[in-house]
Amino acid sequence: MLEALNIDNAHIVGASMGGMIAQLIAAEHPKRTASLTSIMSTTGNRKLPAAQKEAIKVLTTRPPSADEEVLVAHGIRVARTIGSPAYPPSEERLLSRVREGVRRSYYPDGLPRQLAAILADGDRRKRLAAISAPTLVIHGEADPLVPLAGGLDTAENIAGARISTFPGMGHDLPLALVEPIADLIAEHARKA
Repeated sequence: MLEALNIDNAHIVGASMGGMIAQLIAAEHPKRTASLTSIMSTTGNRKLPAAQKEAIKVLTTRPPSADEEVLVAHGIRVARTIGSPAYPPSEERLLSRVREGVRRSYYPDGLPRQLAAILADGDRRKRLAAISAPTLVIHGEADPLVPLAGGLDTAENIAGARISTFPGMGHDLPLALVEPIADLIAEHARKA
């Protein structure tokens, strides 16, 4: 993948499923990975705590129609269910962000396919042992979709990885934490 893009030395950052993909890139392309940052992700270890039932329910329930207002209402329910309890967005910001997302793209088959891909990939712990790049794991302590144990397991299965957790952070990147998280990633990349 990195060869096809002619990338020699990349700082790989991914969140959620993107974190899982970033893990695989770092494992499969160690000489081309300058650093790895895995955010709100996990190892695929089936013994870890599962997502909270409310999080799974809201993500797997399809809206009753593709009407914009129905989709926006559903998107707001999703954001409130999996988002950061200590950092709720303003109603105006939440509505604006969800409406923009709905208008940009609505693809109802996307999420089931994403979940199927995550399950099909299985347990990555053996592959994570191949990661040699400096690794930072970032995780919310209040993540209802990928519990903190997933981040801890990620850090434990990558040699030398360090973890930074945020109390009250769920499965999103709240505005109040964007700068601190960006600073952590930048510092990690500089040190690599």
